[in-house]
Amino acid sequence: METVVKTEFEDMKLIARGKVRDIYDFDDKMLIVTTDRLSAFDVILPNGVPGKGKILTEIALFWFEQTKGIVRNHIITADIDEMPAVCKKYRSVLEGRSMLVHKCKPFPVECVARGYITGSGWKDYQKTGAVCGIKLPAGLVDSERMPETLFTPATKAEVGDHDENISFDKMAEMIGMAKAQKLKNLTIKIYETARDIADKKGIIIADTKFEFGELDGEIILIDEVLTPDSSRFWFKDKYEPGKPQQSMDKQVVRNYLETLDWDKTAPGPVLPDEIVKNTAAIYRQITDILKG
Repeated sequence: METVVKTEFEDMKLIARGKVRDIYDFDDKMLIVTTDRLSAFDVILPNGVPGKGKILTEIALFWFEQTKGIVRNHIITADIDEMPAVCKKYRSVLEGRSMLVHKCKPFPVECVARGYITGSGWKDYQKTGAVCGIKLPAGLVDSERMPETLFTPATKAEVGDHDENISFDKMAEMIGMAKAQKLKNLTIKIYETARDIADKKGIIIADTKFEFGELDGEIILIDEVLTPDSSRFWFKDKYEPGKPQQSMDKQVVRNYLETLDWDKTAPGPVLPDEIVKNTAAIYRQITDILKG
């Protein structure tokens, strides 16, 4: 399978290139092309994962559909035949990995929902008894489900920089209290809805992050949603609180990178073929399970 790590179309205007997505301008709309680039610790790695962009697009579209009753999203179409004519010219690249979306004003924060204590949250709790400044009961163990879903916003870093956790009060200073409260409520509701859907299929969604924007004064869900790039998925039948879990997401890559003498700054190390293949297989597996 061909690996698409970068797109360039001579008659389409590129307006942004993120860690994974290339974005093209169509006046009041944008074309989001999800490449096979892979980032870890906020660094884009040199080699991509074949077909990853198509899998991410597939699973994001599934969740946009599942959550549209909670909040409107930015999707117009993922069908090349319904996109501007120039897109058809590049069908071989765009098919399955692109979405035409409404252009909106994004909020400058990532909205993180944490249902289980794990990763950096677990390290934080061990040191402080809190996660991102939110005090938790004593005696929780690694990977335990928390008494309630935590909302822990973060700033959106530029490519190559690290996202930084911020308090809810800081977020409210940035965007206003009413909007901050709305984003918190939406984040928790979307996460808990998805968590319950996934649970019935044998998958635990431990945590995830969302992005929102404003379109004509309305808050909408944008970017990606509940993908293996933005979420932590665990196998329910293998779940054992008290230790790290076997992940169905990008964790296989992070775990490998943690074994290296690498300072987590660019340039990142080249991934071995085995790690690339395992990552592709895990992304495919989670999508197939969720979609049934």
